[in-house]
Amino acid sequence: MLANATCIVCEASVGLPDDCAVGELLICSDCGTELEVVDLDPVTVEEAPQVQEDWGE
Repeated sequence: MLANATCIVCEASVGLPDDCAVGELLICSDCGTELEVVDLDPVTVEEAPQVQEDWGE
């Protein structure tokens, strides 16, 4: 069964792959926001954290 999540930015439906796992990153095809799956029951997504370069500091 293919599940869907709702983008938290634009409220578009985002399809999850069949083998989706917590922590998986998805891209909203409508607004381009990177989403992270945080729960599968029920399907919950959050905006993925932006990884910042530390440039060796």
